[in-house]
Amino acid sequence: MNTIPPPQLPPAQNPQPGQHPAQWVPVPPAPPVPAEPLPFHRLARTYSAYRWWKTPLVGLIALGLYLGLLLLAAIVFVFVAIGNPELESAADEVMISIDSIDMSDPFVFVISMVSLILMLPVILLATRMMNVQKVGSLTSVAGRMRWGWLGLCALVALGVLGLSFGITFVVDALSGLGFSPDFNAPDMWLLLGLTILLVPFQATAEEYVFRGYLMQLVGGWLRHPAFAILLPIPLFMMGHAYDIYGQLDVGFFALAAGWLTWRTGGLEAAIALHVVNNSAIFSLGAIGLVDVSVTESNLPSLIASMATTTVFVLVIVWLANRRKIQRLSVPPAAAPAIAPPGYWVQPGDAPRQP
Repeated sequence: MNTIPPPQLPPAQNPQPGQHPAQWVPVPPAPPVPAEPLPFHRLARTYSAYRWWKTPLVGLIALGLYLGLLLLAAIVFVFVAIGNPELESAADEVMISIDSIDMSDPFVFVISMVSLILMLPVILLATRMMNVQKVGSLTSVAGRMRWGWLGLCALVALGVLGLSFGITFVVDALSGLGFSPDFNAPDMWLLLGLTILLVPFQATAEEYVFRGYLMQLVGGWLRHPAFAILLPIPLFMMGHAYDIYGQLDVGFFALAAGWLTWRTGGLEAAIALHVVNNSAIFSLGAIGLVDVSVTESNLPSLIASMATTTVFVLVIVWLANRRKIQRLSVPPAAAPAIAPPGYWVQPGDAPRQP
C-alpha cells in the first residue's frame, strides 16, 4: 500500500542541534458507520434511489404491462380459435362466469394458470424499469433466492400437508364422504403434467406480488410490520371466489405467509407452502380425490386448514432459529468520516488523544 509522505516542517520548527527531531504521528481513519439493518418489508429503504412515489409507479407500470400482455394473448387466441369449434367452446366456458369455471378442464386450467404467471415477469420488469431497488431485494434480505432454505421449507410443507391430507382422507373414508380415485380419467396425465409445469410459477408469482411487492410498498411508508403484513390480505382474498369459510382460509394463509416472510427475511417459506399446497390440490384433483372447481367450504375444513398452516409456521420458525436464517439486510457500510492524516509532535509535547 502506498503511503503519503508527511509534510515538511516549517523552517521555524526545524530542530536545533542537540534537539530530538519532531516525529510525524499518523492518525488512523475513523471506522465506517454501518447503515441500519432493515427487515424484509423495509428493504426498498436501503437504496438511495428510493422515493415514496416510485414504488406505486412500479405497480402502475406492472399493471399496464400485465393488461397489455393479456390483450395480446386474447388477440392471438381469437385468431387461433377462428374455425376451431373446441377452442371456441372452451372460450365460451371461460367467459360465462368465474363461478362456473371447470378447473379440471386442461384448457381452462392453462388459461387460469398463465394469466396468473404473467404477474411475475411484469412486476420484476417494472421494478427494474423504475430502478427504485434491485430486483433481488423482492426475494429476500440476502438479495437473492436462498435455494437451500427454499428446498428445506418445501420438504417441511410436503411432510405437514401430506400428513394433513392423509388424516382428512381417513376421516372422510370412515364417515363415508370420501372420493374414489379415478386413475383412468382421460386427462389425468395431462393435468398432472400441467400441474408440475405451471403451478410452481403461478404460486411464486402470487407471492412476489402480494408478499414481495405489496409488503415492501407498504413497508416503505409505514415502519411497523403489522401494516405490511395485514394491508395486502384483502387484495389477496379478492382474487379467490370462495364462500365465507374459503375466504377466511385464504385470509389466514395470507396472514401466515406474510408473517413468515417478515420473520424469515424472505419469500422462500411462503413460496414453498403455496407451491406445495396448490400442487397437491391440483394433483389430487387430477385423480378425482379433490374437486378443484368447488367454491364452497365448511367449518371443519377451515379448522383443519388453519391447524395445518399453524403447524407449518411453527416448524419453519423452529428451523429458522436453529439455522440462524438471516432476518435483516446487511447494507454496505457508510463512507468513513474524514480524519486528519496526522500531526507533528515536537520534543516535549504531550501526545494527543485520537
